[in-house]
Amino acid sequence: MSDDFSLDPQLIADTHHVGDLALCSVLLMDDARFPWLILVPRRPSLSELTDLDEADAAALTGEIRLTVKVIQALAKPDKVNVAALGNVVAQLHVHVIARFRSDPAWPSPVWGHGERKPYPPHARAQILERAAQLFAAA
Repeated sequence: MSDDFSLDPQLIADTHHVGDLALCSVLLMDDARFPWLILVPRRPSLSELTDLDEADAAALTGEIRLTVKVIQALAKPDKVNVAALGNVVAQLHVHVIARFRSDPAWPSPVWGHGERKPYPPHARAQILERAAQLFAAA
């Protein structure tokens, strides 16, 4: 990975590090309302999926698929949403969000719905540990 890579300050403020895959850092969004992982390719100066070369694009697709499987095992959601928006954080990142028919935003998108509710420390530690275990076992 490049020495020029750094994580956007907003992602640092809003997430906790789960671990690293071959291409991406895996982050947990600190919002207990929605089990939510974020993949960030560790490459400098990327904002669009099309900024990735062919090999990295293929690797990202594989890592998204893996992350969907992990979030399914972690949360048993009704649906998994996958999105790369970049309206607030320009750095290329992919959201993998577990959705439930009972969640506070269903069926709308999670963005702009209510206030973020950080995980209590013990719950955050448990979900980080479980997610790391699921990635390691995959």
